[in-house]
Amino acid sequence: MESARIVIIGAGAAGIAAATRLLQSGFENVLLLEAENRFGGRVHSIPFADNVVDLGAQWCHGEKGNVIYELVKDLDMVQPTSTFYDDYKCVRSNKEILSNAATDVLKSVASNLTMSHQPGLKDFEGSLGTYYTEVFWRNLPQTQAFDKTVACEFFDNYKKMLSSMDGADHLFEVSARGQLEYWECEGDQQLNWKGKGFRSLLRLLMQARKDDVADLGILDDRIRYNSRVQNIAWREVNGDIRIRLWNGELIEADHVICTVSLGVLKETHQQMFTPALPPAKCRPIDGLKLGTVDKFFMEFEEPFEQSDWPGFCFLWRDEDLLELRNSVNFWLEGVIGFFRVTCQPRLLQGWIIGSHARHMETLTQSEILNALQWLFEKFLTFEMPKPVKFLRTQWFSNPNFRGSYSFRSMYTEELRTGSADLAKPLTDERSGKPLLQFAGEATHTNYYSTVHGAVESGWREAKRLTDYYLGEVVANLEIG
Repeated sequence: MESARIVIIGAGAAGIAAATRLLQSGFENVLLLEAENRFGGRVHSIPFADNVVDLGAQWCHGEKGNVIYELVKDLDMVQPTSTFYDDYKCVRSNKEILSNAATDVLKSVASNLTMSHQPGLKDFEGSLGTYYTEVFWRNLPQTQAFDKTVACEFFDNYKKMLSSMDGADHLFEVSARGQLEYWECEGDQQLNWKGKGFRSLLRLLMQARKDDVADLGILDDRIRYNSRVQNIAWREVNGDIRIRLWNGELIEADHVICTVSLGVLKETHQQMFTPALPPAKCRPIDGLKLGTVDKFFMEFEEPFEQSDWPGFCFLWRDEDLLELRNSVNFWLEGVIGFFRVTCQPRLLQGWIIGSHARHMETLTQSEILNALQWLFEKFLTFEMPKPVKFLRTQWFSNPNFRGSYSFRSMYTEELRTGSADLAKPLTDERSGKPLLQFAGEATHTNYYSTVHGAVESGWREAKRLTDYYLGEVVANLEIG
């Protein structure tokens, strides 16, 4: 174990979890190759406004069964996020604000769409969008004051919100039956990091000193930044694995744990691996999907003046939506809404999904700000001040991510594959030695799309190596 050369591709949550667990288990020759100039992957906390914002993963989702919550629950690191995402206002494109009574009814029907309330998902063969549409209209009371047109506008927006939770472009590409594989940890789904950011969890895993932001704890000198991998020759004749970086450098290893995002695997696996990955590995890479969810952060001089508005969502009327689609601002259709941010009283955070988000990433900051200002003027009866600072994410444009987080698609069902197939290691046929292992949120069968799933996957692959070497020790003792 001390001499085993282990290279981990990617210093995100899965890579850091694997590396720290390996070091704690007695492995010493552990190296992380990170393509970015920072650690964290899709966990990216940066200073902004009054403290920090999370450009990627933002919340600890649930408590019971969540390994992240178990790590931090006694350390005063997380807290509830209030009701920003429950009590938001619904505003139509003619500036009409839905009444609280009508909104409460619509939200109540929509909230019952979750899998915990829908045993019918088990035998449903179609998409999540099809299933939710049928259930929503079946359960919507017919005697309420609002009409079907308003309900349709609300549901269109709510489907975008649900898509952002799944990481999908839209619900009609998400497998309904596959939702049953996802386990929702009981408890608060939006525990925030008290103004410290999700990065504090990774620093805890690394045992880094709180008072030194540059300290990497037990991973000091083990992470190499700006080290993008070009090729992994994982089945060399002499038993070594040869990793070639884009700068031409060669690194040899006994084991490789690949934690790159599903988006990167989709784009590069045919060139990245020599020999090519077997069909059993290509099927989950092809079938599973990685959508795009982006954020806007708007900092104002003063807190948002509508004190009774935790947030607001945009409900498009048909005639206004048709006009929007024929304009240069067509991408605004993908904007879900804007919400307050815990520990950041002067911020509003917006969400945008799918192909519209990918188009937004190609625009300049001034183009985006002008379009968002037009959007506010279109919907709001009050004047929105111009922000003093603005920030947007670009998860798809970055070649080291190519998206936000994974989900089980309808194509996954067609190929009869899934996360378990992606997680299965490629081993030496004679000895069973793990050669090429895979970790990351997309490899977790039950907690895909989450950081706690990514952490568990890193620990899983660390345990696989520990078990292998302990098995070798036992075998040698028996022979001796």
